[in-house]
Amino acid sequence: MILVSVMYPAGGRFDMAYYLGHHMPLVRERWSSFGLHEAKIVRGVSTPDGGEAPYQVMALLTWESADAFQKAAAAHGAEIFGDIPKFTDRQAQVQINEFPESGA
Repeated sequence: MILVSVMYPAGGRFDMAYYLGHHMPLVRERWSSFGLHEAKIVRGVSTPDGGEAPYQVMALLTWESADAFQKAAAAHGAEIFGDIPKFTDRQAQVQINEFPESGA
């Protein structure tokens, strides 16, 4: 299992209603059959010292494998990533994470 973090930097425009009502259902619809197990959304609130959170929204996507994510991105990435400008003017940062053997 891997976790793909899609992180949207703070600032700029972000239409949460569109993101939750259209974009994330599209992600689930297109990618579930490719091995997307779970998609959690978190909204950045602050840093521990009360400063502005560096990311306003993060999507945490749990996948069967990195290969499954790559196949899904190849099949539907243009549509999904092409939808991003409809809800934000920020450039998403994507990171692939592994679960440590003892922590999975």
